[in-house]
Amino acid sequence: MAADALAIIPGAVLRNLADKLYEKRKNAALEIEGIIKQLSTAGEHDKIAAVIGLLTSDFAMSPQANHRKQGGLIGLAAVTVGLTSEAAQHLELIVPPVLNAFLDQDSRVRYYACEALYNIAKVVRGDFIIYFNKIFDALCKLSADSDANVQSAAHLLDRLVKDIVTESDQFSIEEFIPLLRERMNVLNPYVRQFLVGWITVLDSVPDIDMLGFLPDFLDGLFNMLSDNSHEIRQQADAALSEFLQEIKNSPNVDYGRMAEILVRRAGSDDEFTRLTSITWINEFVKLGGEQLVPYYADILGAILPCISDEEEKIRVVARETNEELRAMKSDQTEGFDIGAILIIAERELNSEHEATRIEALHWFSTLLLRNRTEFLGYLEGIFEPLLNALSDPSDAVVLLVLEVHARIAEEPHHFHHLVSYLIHTFHNNHVLLERRGALIVRRLCVLLGAEKVYREFSTILEKEGDLDFASTMVQALNLILLTSAELAELRSLLKKSLVDSRGKDLFLSLYPSWCHSPMATISLCLLAQAYNHASSVIQSLGEEDINVKFLVQLDKLIRLLETPVFAYLRLQVNF
Repeated sequence: MAADALAIIPGAVLRNLADKLYEKRKNAALEIEGIIKQLSTAGEHDKIAAVIGLLTSDFAMSPQANHRKQGGLIGLAAVTVGLTSEAAQHLELIVPPVLNAFLDQDSRVRYYACEALYNIAKVVRGDFIIYFNKIFDALCKLSADSDANVQSAAHLLDRLVKDIVTESDQFSIEEFIPLLRERMNVLNPYVRQFLVGWITVLDSVPDIDMLGFLPDFLDGLFNMLSDNSHEIRQQADAALSEFLQEIKNSPNVDYGRMAEILVRRAGSDDEFTRLTSITWINEFVKLGGEQLVPYYADILGAILPCISDEEEKIRVVARETNEELRAMKSDQTEGFDIGAILIIAERELNSEHEATRIEALHWFSTLLLRNRTEFLGYLEGIFEPLLNALSDPSDAVVLLVLEVHARIAEEPHHFHHLVSYLIHTFHNNHVLLERRGALIVRRLCVLLGAEKVYREFSTILEKEGDLDFASTMVQALNLILLTSAELAELRSLLKKSLVDSRGKDLFLSLYPSWCHSPMATISLCLLAQAYNHASSVIQSLGEEDINVKFLVQLDKLIRLLETPVFAYLRLQVNF
């Protein structure tokens, strides 16, 4: 076949094609173009194939001087131009050696490969599409070429290929997407610009459904949002904004796969990436409907930390998204996994940020209110963390924890467990009792009823083995009883102990545990107007050892007698 080609192409032409001077190589290519036109007109395709073989083996693929390779590339382009409409049937011979030249170590060879492929593409147009993936892969690499001239030539070729693809009806997006997905992980800024450019162009073609394949390259686009180049960040953001708009207008969107990507990206160290991710999640929650139900827990896991983000814009969007998500009503039949959500809420109880802990507790309350039976089914695993949260440094968090516990404590055994735990915690942490005891007890009285709470405390403390702690605890409860506005009704009931059976029963319920503290006992008797018994208790104190603790409690009692709570007592004494 090589001999046939040598008989077709004059030796002088072949020598000029391998010459060091570009002009000679160019003129030789023009002569080859004329010869190929004659052969094509005569239908001599075997001879044309022989010429292509010669240009490939002896020139384009030659191991000799690089100008010989350059001549081969120019020659192959000339063959294509000479063939015009007949070129398509020879592309399988023409294109591979040109693509191979893209990998050559000599930048001039790579440059002429771009030029040759450009001229080939101009001739064959749509017939070129069958090589698209290979050409795209080559252009992707050339976009980051070390030689500026090669980059420029590659950009010209890239624009032409884009034009061909946008007007072609043979382009296969299904075959292209795996290659795009693989390339999206490249970090080179030139390659990233190249990729975003192609994504934008393909998305602009009405017949190409890029939105349907968005989950395949969405993560790569988000990865570009943190690129060092401002231009790349802008391009990626523009592409993402366009896709989000398309999602809003499309009835068929695969929210699930993309939700997984967005959740990961919402935890990015890059602020812009977090903001974009949480913005997308916000829109997904509004648009996704039932598709997103299985992903609620993952989405919540992304939202809650962002509620405490340093960036205000992120906090605002995260809070709005959280409220949208919590407002949605789903049940088990729709794939709603309450257990997974409770795991996320429990995890965020340990967040260092108060705002996140507060929102986690709002989720406990919401789930307990809407899905009480299912919630209680998971109580064994979350009750302890909820109890531990009562030691939170934030008063706002503690108040919300108490609200959750109050809802749980509607069942008697849960209520008993709660009060027992509080007493145990106060026993081990006297500082908590001093700083938070009044807040916790008062709030529980509001939520569950003061009488119920005090009766339970009294029942448990009556059997307390640590008498010093029992005395301290009773003194704290007594002070709350006498001074807190929330317990005004309880005080009124105790004042009627001598004339009201309910008041009497309450007095008798509190009295055994109040006996752990003589001063508490006296104040309880005075409050209940059981003056004779109060007098007996006071007389019995003469038998007690007078120590500093005793004197401190006596001083507190005297001060209490001067408060408005005992105004009626002072009046009775005066009259």
